[in-house]
Amino acid sequence: MQAKRGFVPKDERYFSPTALETLRTAARHVKYLIDNGYDLKQASTFVGDHYQLAERQRVAIMRSVATNDQLAGRRAKEVSIEQIGSSEVWIDGFNAIITLEVMLAESTLLSCMDGAIRDLASLRGTYRLIPETTDAARLLFDVLQDARVQAVTILLDQPVSNSGRLRGLLEDMGSAYPFSLDVRVQGGVDRSLFGKEHVISSDSLVLDRCASWINLTKRCMELRDRQTIRVW
Repeated sequence: MQAKRGFVPKDERYFSPTALETLRTAARHVKYLIDNGYDLKQASTFVGDHYQLAERQRVAIMRSVATNDQLAGRRAKEVSIEQIGSSEVWIDGFNAIITLEVMLAESTLLSCMDGAIRDLASLRGTYRLIPETTDAARLLFDVLQDARVQAVTILLDQPVSNSGRLRGLLEDMGSAYPFSLDVRVQGGVDRSLFGKEHVISSDSLVLDRCASWINLTKRCMELRDRQTIRVW
């Protein structure tokens, strides 16, 4: 039996109601520090040590919080999916697919301060196709079709294992949809998305530097009636 994407048995304890109370207090402290100029990693280490948080809990806080300036910038650039008809969208491929795989596997997903949905999979350059991959791609394409987009460009990080296999799957499935599809395997995906309009990603660096972004994962969560956790 294959392990579920993003599943960690200890999450039941790490994110229990009692644990969430502590995490939300810790997150408030981390946010106060980063709003006052402290580095996010250093702030999470200092606060995490104080509250004796597990590494996965610290990562959850780091992925969930942002400074007031970052939140204002991301909210100003968010475009609703209803506004993207007849447009081109740019997709951070592994970021989008892995988050949807985690969702379909019913593993832990975070609802973050900026409204983005983020996972805790932390694959670190190692990826393989799993049973949920096909369903994730289909859900992604179905939502884009319903939004009546005209062109879809998906960027996949070249150094990540099995990027070529994922590209083949996406191209095969995408051929059945009415929009034009370009799937690219390349280096420097994040940088390629800087300045682009209608970006689909939850990567904080990308959201801060793109021209506009679409919270497509949130729409997918609503369609599948999936739940998230909030650690802030």
